[in-house]
Amino acid sequence: MDFDFDAPIERRGTASFKWDLYDDTVLPLWVADMDFAAPPTVVEALEARVAHGVFGYSLTTDSLIEAIVAHLECRYGWRIESEWICWLPGIVPGLNMSCEAFAAPGEAVLTVTPVYPPFLEAPGQRDRRLVTVPAELRDGRWELPLEGLEAAVTADTRAFLFCHPHNPIGRVWRRGEVEALLDFCRRHDLVLVSDEIHCDLILDDLPHVPTALAGPGDEDRIVTFMSPSKTFNLPGLNFAFAIVADEALRRRFLRPGEGLLPFPGSFAVTAAEAAYRRGGEWHAGLLDYLRGNRDALEAFVAAELPRVSMSHVEATYLAWLDVRELGLDDPAAACRAAGVALSAGAAFGDPAFLRLNFGCRRDTLDEALRRLATVLA
Repeated sequence: MDFDFDAPIERRGTASFKWDLYDDTVLPLWVADMDFAAPPTVVEALEARVAHGVFGYSLTTDSLIEAIVAHLECRYGWRIESEWICWLPGIVPGLNMSCEAFAAPGEAVLTVTPVYPPFLEAPGQRDRRLVTVPAELRDGRWELPLEGLEAAVTADTRAFLFCHPHNPIGRVWRRGEVEALLDFCRRHDLVLVSDEIHCDLILDDLPHVPTALAGPGDEDRIVTFMSPSKTFNLPGLNFAFAIVADEALRRRFLRPGEGLLPFPGSFAVTAAEAAYRRGGEWHAGLLDYLRGNRDALEAFVAAELPRVSMSHVEATYLAWLDVRELGLDDPAAACRAAGVALSAGAAFGDPAFLRLNFGCRRDTLDEALRRLATVLA
């Protein structure tokens, strides 16, 4: 089946956080949702759910659990048990719960920058101390700063927040890199909290190695976050889950959410199952389209923006643009003035960068790049 990712869909006026935050002179290529309609199988399942007309409290059904278990086993060879799954309204609550569960007030939580802003916000929101180490850029490729982590870890460091694949630098961490990080966490007795929400969005011919598979025997220190929201463009349905194999660790993780976490909504349950069971063809088409956008973006930056650089995007629909050479006081503001909203690098830990979301129609991307050339060239 062919899917038309070039089909125009008007998102302004729909209470879209991405589109309605700015007026119609600005193209928004910032927050991480895509401009594509969800898979037809998901839309059809939601339409059938709406037609029922009753929207009471929902169960997380056995069929949904079976769909998740089958997806992980088929795609990654990871066989999980149903009781390992902890339901969440999103990854951000899970990050906050992890900080509270695994560190006491004033104790440290470690991560690598640049990184998705809630990684940097969650520790302080829970009265924990944030410690960051910058990733290392070597020959145009970002790498985990293992030596820097060794220098930064302290006796009161309790957890490491890991973005895998990485937002915003677009790296797919290889098995050896994940194993090295697990070894670091093991030696320093850290809980490794692995956000794998982008794992189904790998654009190169590379495997995603779930952290839990890289560390057999480390079940008592690994929490994994996943969700269909990025893969199938469903973030507004507020649905995610954690996978925690160790029962004691699972109890620790869930305790801060007691009395706070809502039931998963009926639409989220319906959409998630439909996506995992019948969204495969659409997903394959999406990856092909995103590869085309990525390749067009990388070619444009290389040819038209000689003072801007970006590392190759192996996964996600997000690009991390290095604009240091331009010497702009506020790069994001300069881009908005040219009619394109990008995410400011400061929120990710480095103000000399910008994050660009290429999960959009090709003509939108082309027009945005034309505008950006007036300020970034």
